[in-house]
Amino acid sequence: MTQSTSAPVTAFLRHHYRHFNAAALIDAADGYIRHLEAGNKMMITLAGAMSTAELGLSLAEMIRQDKVHAITCTGANLEEDIYNLVAHDHYERVPNYRDLTPADEQKLLEKHFNRVTDTCIPEAEAIRRIEKAILDEWTAADQAGESFFPHEFMYRILLSGKLEEFYQIDPKNSWMLAAAQKNLPIIVPGWEDSTTGNIFASHVIDGNIKNVHTVKGGIQYMMYLAEHYTEVTKDSTMGFFQIGGGIAGDFPICVVPMLHQDLQRTEVPLWGYFCQISDSTTSYGSYSGAVPNEKITWGKLGIETPKYIIESDASIVAPLVFAIVLGQ
Repeated sequence: MTQSTSAPVTAFLRHHYRHFNAAALIDAADGYIRHLEAGNKMMITLAGAMSTAELGLSLAEMIRQDKVHAITCTGANLEEDIYNLVAHDHYERVPNYRDLTPADEQKLLEKHFNRVTDTCIPEAEAIRRIEKAILDEWTAADQAGESFFPHEFMYRILLSGKLEEFYQIDPKNSWMLAAAQKNLPIIVPGWEDSTTGNIFASHVIDGNIKNVHTVKGGIQYMMYLAEHYTEVTKDSTMGFFQIGGGIAGDFPICVVPMLHQDLQRTEVPLWGYFCQISDSTTSYGSYSGAVPNEKITWGKLGIETPKYIIESDASIVAPLVFAIVLGQ
């Protein structure tokens, strides 16, 4: 790979990151670039609380520059990027979070703060503000007998402009807004395990929403992904860049063996690139820490698939990989 003096971050990384996990980062980034340069597509999967870590600062530009073509994320990441968009100034950072006592945590609760590691999300300005906007969309769809995916409802409230008056960050740093403007395919397995999912359940229980299927669920997401993957890979392959573990990574990667083994679509290619950023230890059934080769036995990756694993903190690693891919 050529190195440009106009890309200071990349130049620094290529000079200093030469061994161990540092070298794996460079290798994975170069593999990502080669994958795209060959005309292929890339899916990024987001576990944990990467949106609250403000990954949008780099991911949004990746979306705008067509360096990512689909995203699978947890419901938390879907909503928390929008929370940050409309309530950033009301967040409270707790640098000494490791020293908090149960009494300290109780005080945060009484202030209506929800803590994610060192960052506290304000309930009123973030969660309830989004609830009001999305409830209107849920109700309208419910009354019309329509149903949509969780990310489609989020796209509606973002593209409607009804939240613009509340923006507290530069909107170019919201990956969800960038995705909405591109109508990027998003898969959100287990959306029910999120604050917005809990809120939806409460409105169904209260009778405000009559049909629980107004918001589509995980099986429908897998069906959607199966058709999307089949179509996209007719002329190219899809890569898999996994940030963290859990359902955000486990759910979408299984679409390939399902297509091959259950639908007999054997012409569909395997994933064409694989990289995982993980700090999970491979032991006692920790699938999130499983080395990529194990996925060969499940029909997800092939012998020749470029495979990388970076054993480090995703909040540090992912922006650096994206900087190289973006030529920064």
